[in-house]
Amino acid sequence: MSAQFAQLSTVTSPRAHAAPSAPASLANQRSVRRVEFEPKYGGGRRGVEVSYLWHGVPDAPTVIVQGGISADRDVLTVGGDERPGWWQALVGEGMAIDLRSCRVLSIDWLTPHDLGDVAAVSTEDQANALSALVDALGIGRVAAFVGSSYGAMVALAFAALHPGQLDKLVVLAGAHRAHPMSTALRSVQRGIVRLGCDSGRLDEALGLARQLAMTTYRGSEEFSRRFAGAPEFRGDRFRFPVEDYLEQSGRRFVERFDAERFLALSESIDLHDVAPERIPTPATLVGFPSDRLVPLADLCELQRRLRGPATLEVVESPYGHDGFLKETEQLAPLLREALR
Repeated sequence: MSAQFAQLSTVTSPRAHAAPSAPASLANQRSVRRVEFEPKYGGGRRGVEVSYLWHGVPDAPTVIVQGGISADRDVLTVGGDERPGWWQALVGEGMAIDLRSCRVLSIDWLTPHDLGDVAAVSTEDQANALSALVDALGIGRVAAFVGSSYGAMVALAFAALHPGQLDKLVVLAGAHRAHPMSTALRSVQRGIVRLGCDSGRLDEALGLARQLAMTTYRGSEEFSRRFAGAPEFRGDRFRFPVEDYLEQSGRRFVERFDAERFLALSESIDLHDVAPERIPTPATLVGFPSDRLVPLADLCELQRRLRGPATLEVVESPYGHDGFLKETEQLAPLLREALR
């Protein structure tokens, strides 16, 4: 269920977007575009190649959709791919983000290597890349930016840096800064990966870091329900029910992610710091009380400090930070209302 906090405001668009009279054939463009901007952490203005997906009704309003650090541009399945998109249940024809009346734009996250080996990549860099891409594609103005987790941080950076390009802001499980306890947990994960680099056991270290991350993404209630069984004696030791789940999660992560990318994007989360007072865009914020990475108190502070009108929706979930991936039935009506 959802509830609203004080200071609630109806989110309205300062600029009307006319939906097409009838859904035309969907236009799918998965491509790479070279854009220019100046990275935050050195080097001056430069050209950067951005991998993107632009999918939906041609000439319809564009909605940017971005997820966590492990999410890519494939928000949904396109072009006959068998692998489902990471937000397949919420983006598509007739879904909460309805491709019959909009186009979805998403990018692969940039790393320091993509920027020319700068010291670090920032949420501002990701936002500036998206802004430059919006200009390069001739979009002009974005109907909404829907960001979850790291994508929520980038959405806030985009709204602070480029308010003239954005009508609405939808922020799920992300705030204007990283909570120090969350930074502490991520710093341990990065330390594990660096130790693996130094010891020649990189894959094992990256998998272990992912296992630790999973304990922060999910809620205590879910773990209690799923993994409360008795341990089994296997091989030469007892193994607890949760271990198989964590090890499988680590193996899957190592198969599709590399250590350099993980270290850069994890650090980028903790470098994030945007002043809410700079953001005039009407915003819908979505938080989960069981989220230990982004405490609800931080979203309350964000709502209070935003310059523009803001609504805070609270979604009860046992899934913690991953509620934005798991609670699709609760999120669908909230997204429809926010984008209406």
